[in-house]
Amino acid sequence: MVKRTSFEGDACPIARSLEAIGDWWSLLIIRDALFGVRRFGEFQSKLGMAKNILSARLRSMVDHGILETAPASDGTAYHEYVLTPKGRGLFPILVALRQWSEEFDDHPEQITTILVDRAKGRPVKKLELRAEDGRLLSQPDTMVKLRPASRRRSA
Repeated sequence: MVKRTSFEGDACPIARSLEAIGDWWSLLIIRDALFGVRRFGEFQSKLGMAKNILSARLRSMVDHGILETAPASDGTAYHEYVLTPKGRGLFPILVALRQWSEEFDDHPEQITTILVDRAKGRPVKKLELRAEDGRLLSQPDTMVKLRPASRRRSA
């Protein structure tokens, strides 16, 4: 068995994000939570995943502050999993993954849904990366550099 590496203390923000959401089950749980799934049984039936795996993923997302538990909205003794602001902040990431798949999937004709603006019913525009002055940026237009020491968070 290969031991999984932890990225919790890594300086790279991408690696650190993967520590919290880096497996496909977690992203699918977040996707369903964004669409209103809240109960363990609903997640399990929609995703078809083993209960022990689902339980571990939900616990990890609660530990990472992506989900929180709340009393069931119907007043039963059960609890529900609710996205926190940190969890809702993952929405643009899921949209980016969706749009990437729509553009590069080997079989885009098999994708049966589109993301639309609820108010207008029109497809959502592709996400864009823009500079502070509004210029459209692509990968060659960007670089990674050290954050000024005064803006780094102390550990």
